[in-house]
Formats: sequence, C-alpha cells, structure tokens
Amino acid sequence: MKVTLFDFQKDALGKLRDALVSARKSVSPDNQQVVAFSAATGSGKTIMMTALFEAILDEPDDQLAWPLDWVPQPDAVILWVSDMPELNEQTKLKIESKSDKVYRVNQLITIDAHFDAPRLAGGRIYFINTQKLAVNQPLTNRGDGRQHLIWETLTNTARAIPDRFYVVIDEAHRGMTSGKGAQAAQTLMQRFLLGCPEVGLVKMPMVIGVSATPKRFLDLIANAEHTVTTHKVAVPAEEVRRSGLLKDRILIHHPEATTTAEMALLEEAARRWGQMTAAWGAYCQEEKEPTVWPVLVVQVENGSDRQLTKTDLGAALTVIESAIGRRLNEGEVAHAMHDTGDLDVGGRRVRKVEASRIDADKNIGVVFFKTSLSTGWDCPRAEVMMSFRRAEDHTYIAQLLGRMVRTPLARRIEKDAALNDVHSFLPYFDTGAVESVVASLHNAEEVPPAETGSSRHLVVLKRREGCESIFAALDELITYRVNAARAQSPLRRYMAISRSLTIDEIDDEAWGRAKQQIVEWMGQRIAAIKARGQFDAAAKAITQVGLRTLAVNNGTGVAEPEPTQYAVDASDVDIDRLFEEAGRAFSHGLQMEYWRAHADRDALDVKVEAIVLARNAAEMAILESLAEAAFDGLYDQHKKAIYQLKEQRRVNYEKLRLATAKPNEIPWRLPASIDFKRSTAEPLWDRHLYVESNGQFRAELGPWEADVLREELAKPEVVGWLRNLPKKPWSLEIPYETGGDVRPMFPDLVVVRKVGNDFVIDILEPHDPSRSDNFEKAVGLAKFAEKRGALFGRIQLIRKQSSAGGEHFARLEINQATTIKKLLLVTSNPQLDQLFAALATT
Repeated sequence: MKVTLFDFQKDALGKLRDALVSARKSVSPDNQQVVAFSAATGSGKTIMMTALFEAILDEPDDQLAWPLDWVPQPDAVILWVSDMPELNEQTKLKIESKSDKVYRVNQLITIDAHFDAPRLAGGRIYFINTQKLAVNQPLTNRGDGRQHLIWETLTNTARAIPDRFYVVIDEAHRGMTSGKGAQAAQTLMQRFLLGCPEVGLVKMPMVIGVSATPKRFLDLIANAEHTVTTHKVAVPAEEVRRSGLLKDRILIHHPEATTTAEMALLEEAARRWGQMTAAWGAYCQEEKEPTVWPVLVVQVENGSDRQLTKTDLGAALTVIESAIGRRLNEGEVAHAMHDTGDLDVGGRRVRKVEASRIDADKNIGVVFFKTSLSTGWDCPRAEVMMSFRRAEDHTYIAQLLGRMVRTPLARRIEKDAALNDVHSFLPYFDTGAVESVVASLHNAEEVPPAETGSSRHLVVLKRREGCESIFAALDELITYRVNAARAQSPLRRYMAISRSLTIDEIDDEAWGRAKQQIVEWMGQRIAAIKARGQFDAAAKAITQVGLRTLAVNNGTGVAEPEPTQYAVDASDVDIDRLFEEAGRAFSHGLQMEYWRAHADRDALDVKVEAIVLARNAAEMAILESLAEAAFDGLYDQHKKAIYQLKEQRRVNYEKLRLATAKPNEIPWRLPASIDFKRSTAEPLWDRHLYVESNGQFRAELGPWEADVLREELAKPEVVGWLRNLPKKPWSLEIPYETGGDVRPMFPDLVVVRKVGNDFVIDILEPHDPSRSDNFEKAVGLAKFAEKRGALFGRIQLIRKQSSAGGEHFARLEINQATTIKKLLLVTSNPQLDQLFAALATT
C-alpha cells in the first residue's frame, strides 16, 4: 500500500483475512460463504478492501502479520458490484491511487455493454453496476453477435473457481429487503446472493457485503432458503472518530426562522469558503504540505422542462465573487447536473464534471449540483455547502453532509481547530428543520461519527490575547496519552524511530546504526543460548524431522514390537519459511540484516540461529528491553528537533512514543485554537485561556466545578484557567488503574497563578466521593504527583462537605510527599475517606 493503515484498519483487515481463510476452506455449491463488512462513513472501506485485494492477488502488505496458512491466489477473480456507475469509477480511481502492487492497466476492468466472455479472467478486478444488468441492456440480451449473457459468464466463473471468485457488493444495505419473500430475488443486487434460475445465474459462492449499515443485508441472508455461513467484520465508529480521518464537527448555519434572503446566506457561505481557502493556504505553506484547495458546493433547486434550475445561477456567481473580492477564474466553476453539458452563465463558463472527478481536479473551487452528490460521492476538499432547497429535503442535506466529513489530509489538524470543521448554510431551515437534519445524520443509513449542531452552539476558541507567557509556561508541562496508539514491539518502534530520524535529516546515521546495533544484540543473545547449552537441541528441532516406521508382517497383520525411528533433514523450503516467520518477530527485515552480516558463514547455520532466537521467549524479552531503552534514548536525545518538525512528521513520532503497552508521557502542547460547544445562554467566565472572537468565554459547569472556580477567581494571583474537556487531542490526561485496566482521567480545572515572576500551574479535580473509582483516581493522581509533581503547584482532589457552619469544599493536597506516601497505600474508598478526614483543608 502507498498509505499507512490506521490501527483500526489493520484490525479490520486482520478479521477480513481470517474470515476469508475460513471461507476458502468451507465454500461449496451447497455452502455459500458471506462476509458482512460494516464500517462507518469515512472509515476508508475502499482502502481496507484494496489492501485485501493485494493480499489475494499478490502478496500481503507488511503492515500486518499475515498467518502462514494465508496463500495468495494470483488467478483469483474479484467482481466489484455497485448500483451506480459513479461509485464504480470512484472506487477504481481510489484503488489505482492507493495500491503499490495492484494494479497493471489490464487488471482493473470496467464491464461495459460490449463485454462478452465465457468466464471472467483470473488475476483481475472487474467493476459492474446494476444499471447494466437491467432486462433492456445489451449484457443481458443476445444479439449483435453476443455469445454469452453476463449471467452465464458469472455462473461459469462461480462453478469453475468457487474458492477464488470474490463478489464484493458495495453499499450492500441498498436494494436489500427482508422477509420470507426475499428469496425471490426482488432486486438485481439480491441475485448475487440468492441466484436467479430464470436467467441462468447461480448464487455466488463467496460474497463480501460492504456497508455502513448491514442490517438489511444480514436480514436477507438470514431468510435465504439455502445454507449460508456468515462471517461478520465490524469497525467501531468510535475508533474511526479517534483516527482523525473525519472532520470533528459539522456546523449548520441557519436563520432563526425561514427566510427569503437566500443570497445573503450564500454570500456568507462564500465568505467562509474564502476564509477556509486562506487558512488552508497558510497552514500548508507553513507545514510544507501540498496546498489544500477547499470546495464550495452549492445545491440548487430543481427546474422544469424549459428551465434547468429555478435558482438564478448568474446571481449566485455574482454574489460569490462579491464575497471573495475577485472574479472567479476560468475553470474554477463546475456543475454536476446530469441533464446538461457545459453552461454559459452571464459570460462565465460553468463546465460539466463527473462527481468522481471533482476531488482530483484542483482547479475546481465551486460546484453547482441538484441531488447527484447526495450518495456515492467522496470529496474531502468539500468544506462549505450552501443549499437552496427547502426544509422538506432534509434527508438530501444529511446524505450530502455525510459525504463531506472526510479530512483533506487524512488526519486531524492540531494547530487550527477551524480546519477540522464542515460548514452548511441552510436559508430555508429554521431551528426545528435543522434538528431534523441532525437526526437524519444519525439515523441507520448515514452515520458520520462527527459532532453535529447549529453554528450558534459550536464555536472555535482562540488563545486569549496577552497570554503568550502563560502558554510558554504550559509548554514546559507533560501529559499522558492512554491507549492512544496500538502497542508495537520495542524492536519495531526502535527501528521505526531510527528510520524516521534519518528520513527527516535529524540523525543521518540513526537508521544504519540501529540495524548494526540490533544485529550485534542478536549475536549476543544467540551466544547466550549456546553458552547455556540450549542451542543444539533447539536447532535440531528445526533442521531435522523425526520419523517412525512400523513394520507389519504380511498375511498375519502382526506388527513388530518396536518401530524404527530415524530422522531426515528439513527441506530448504521449510527452513526458508521458518526464517521468514522469524522475520515477523524481529520486524523490518532484521533477520536478513543478521544473515547479511554473517555472509562469510554457512547460510543455513545463520538462518537457524535467527530462527532459534526468535523462538526463545526469554532472550527475545532481553532483546526487546534493549530496544526499548534505545528508543527512549533516541527520543530524549532528539526531542527538541522533533518538536520543531512540521505537524505531519511530528505526529508520526508521537504515535511511536505512545505505541507501548504502558502509558507514556509526552509534552503538553496546547494548540492555537480549540473547538468548543456552548449555548448563548450559558454563563460568562473571566480569565479563561481560550476565548471567542468577542473575547468572551461561556460554559455551563457542574455545580461543584462552578463553585470551586469562583473560589479560585476570587484570588488576585489567578491569571488564567482552562476547562479541561475529556478526550480532546489537547486535553491534560492522567492515567489510573481500575479493575486491572489502565484508563485516562481528565481533571476538570487547570488553574494558572502568578507567584512572583513565575507562573504556577495547579490541577484541581472536584470529585463525587460516591463514585466507585474515587480511590483509584486518587492513587493515580498520587503516582502522577510522585513522578511529575515538581512541574506543578497544587494537585488537589476536592469534595463538598457539610458541617455546622454550612457547606464547604474540602481539599486534599496530593502534591506533598507525606500525602503521596499515604495515598499509595489506599485500596478502598473508606480508606480514602479517612485520609480526607485527617488531611483535607478548607
């Protein structure tokens, strides 16, 4: 693959692989194998399927450890079925752009009206849409020299290679019906699952249904009359949300009541498009990224027999140009309306473009359309949308927004929260109609895992002016990230960071030095195995295969009492297979590095040494511990240079830093802006570190948090504070253990005090003592204070308590050596209560 898969994509690919291994073994005319693959909109289903196709037709990508029983099938046939030509074209383009193995020009074939063959040829991926399968289409009718109906071609292929013919049904939830009548194959898509004797089509032996919502697809299978073995593979929406593949928020701009001032909202939409264009340009220039050119999509009204659309396109273009302060460039405006070609609008050419081509054409900045973009369209550059449609079309709006949530750079932008938003302007939608859009966005069909709501509530906060020195002090702090990245072996992490340091020209010798160092360690560990006298027996188990011969007298059937035992040498093929298996344990081709370093010795002996080492758990543990220490040393040595890298590269190091089984600390870097949700009725708070454009900060805090904050803001030395929201990329995060698991906590308030010439940063956590994890979080804070307390001032666990004088807050100061020692011994909430009673102050 040309792209690095996310952890959740690797997990899904592993499950797909396991499902196909099982399906290959069990498939037969009487036992259809069906894989139901479900993943939320924007999760990269096509990319995951492309990686699967590479493994089927060629060799698996080394991003995932594939089992020994996986065997590529170079002569396999893959058929991609969708209900729209545009979906097929988009999928084909994406496979071409993301795969570095698949595919040569003749391997990706669109089945058109002229296709005529007895079978689908092996080693190819075919694309077909159901519109070409209708009864009036050439593929399904004889004539004009056609020898084979498409149904006959598919049946012949299924019968000839049932274990190597994969039928992929894209967006499998569409065209499926449930109930006992489903076996009648009421739609063309269902024929692939159920077969259709009337046209000569057998049910396809192996089917992969790809869908965001597979319920109807699964209902159809459950009601089939034939035997079906179903394998379910699902990608959790929460993992997609965390990946950064999707925009964080969808902001809907609308009037309080429906209005006829539609051009005013178009002007505002165009102004926002211009702002996004400028912001992306500045970001990409600073980060040395290829420039992202946002797209403004304008949904116009339907027309009539005499009129293309009721929307005045000329007026719309004039308003857009007025808002951005320039004339639109030649070729910058396009349309995706199927019922016409290029247009001349007031002397401006508005060119016709297929929806699947919009993203790749960087000249396009404005696109007019009706409903053609609602489904089957993917354009991560589409960041602002304006719709002239009425509120009753809220389903269309929701479907369109569901296609606009992908991030242009396939990652979250840390520096500018505004670049993680999608904007929709709806002049004919009042508050109630907007709520219908939000509900449609979270129904069973369209589920983009993004925060959605009115622009009145979803805002972007920027750093408060005059707080530069405060943020500089905060930059000296650290935070933790718990379960933020999939754990990798220390060997893999050490090799990855050394390679990155060399690529980024931070340490030109790191990559070569790391390989040389690990090869030396491997030699030392093998020597240790030999010194303990464990090597020969382990090597013999690899190089020799023990056999037994039992002799039976002819005629009597009586066996001789003792069988003959002997051994034969393992074949070179077996040794090479085990050598490659050892390479998966070492990663990064280190087994070959060891083999090349000992090129002057017998090749078989060297391979056996590597295999023995990879199988020795104790020695591998020592090797991993050496690599972990080396990783930490490299990171600490170069962390300043790493921090100065551009965001995309810096994030790569952070992922490696966090890819451990135990929580790892990283520098706490607060961004220039953050996203926030609030209502206009929520109370105003003074001195927050992030504020809206008007300098204000509104938030609804819990009763305890609000009262504690009032106590703090009454102190003149308090110069700033942060509402530490949970699970944000910028949150202050502290690990704690509960039930054997490590989980993150997010203390509610971070308070900054000015003491002399210095800033002191406090962590304040008002916490309900009735919660079961109360003492566990207290212990987590104590461990944090023990290790990193010197960086902070107060670290307090706070409770509201009643006394004769009334209610007051009791504060347990954790950032003290005596308190830490006592907290580390606490194992229950009652013990914590006793400690509070003895040590807490008011």
